[in-house]
Formats: sequence, structure tokens, C-alpha cells
Amino acid sequence: MAKKGQVHTHVDAEGKEFTHSHGTEIAHKHSHENTKAVLNRLSRAIGHLESVKRMVEDGKDCSEVLIQLSAVIAALNSTGKVILQDHIGHCIVDAVESGDAAAIENLNKAIDRFIK
Repeated sequence: MAKKGQVHTHVDAEGKEFTHSHGTEIAHKHSHENTKAVLNRLSRAIGHLESVKRMVEDGKDCSEVLIQLSAVIAALNSTGKVILQDHIGHCIVDAVESGDAAAIENLNKAIDRFIK
């Protein structure tokens, strides 16, 4: 069980390691099948956002900037949905099986923030 602030490492299906810590106590393991897809989506969104920044710096038409910015927001929302589906399908299933009620509460808080 990982404790608040404890750093731990995960290995994805392709053998890539990533390390993080949790702000609350957790009792479930993580299994993320879509890590590579999420990282690819985030990289594309970052590239698009950098393009929007250049548009603003170059004084491009506000309407064009808003259209491109909406595309970045849509890409981030889509990425969030993939993360949410992965989390529910793996982490939450594991949490329910192990009786980790805090994980459900944390998911609800995360959804509230994500949807705002």
C-alpha cells in the first residue's frame, strides 16, 4: 500500500517505468494500458498549444486563435476521457475488489474537477 507522499514506480505494458506519489493513501495497484497513447495525445496537444502561442505572438486574427485554442481544449478533454476510462477499468476495479472506498471518493473529486 502506498502512503501519502510515498514515491513509487510503475511499469507499463511496454516496460517503460514512471514514478510518482499520491496525495492520499491508496490501497490499489495501478495498471495503465493506454500510457503510450496518452503521452502521444499530450505531445500533440502541447505542439498545438505552442502553435496557438506563436499565433498570439504574431498578432494573428483572434477568431483563428480561438478556433485553434478550442481544438487544444478538445484534445485535452479527449485525453482526459482516455485516462478516466483506463482508471475506472483498472484502478477502480482493483480498488473495489480490495475494499478501497477512498479510491472511489478520490475518483469522484477528480471527476468534479475535470468536468468544471
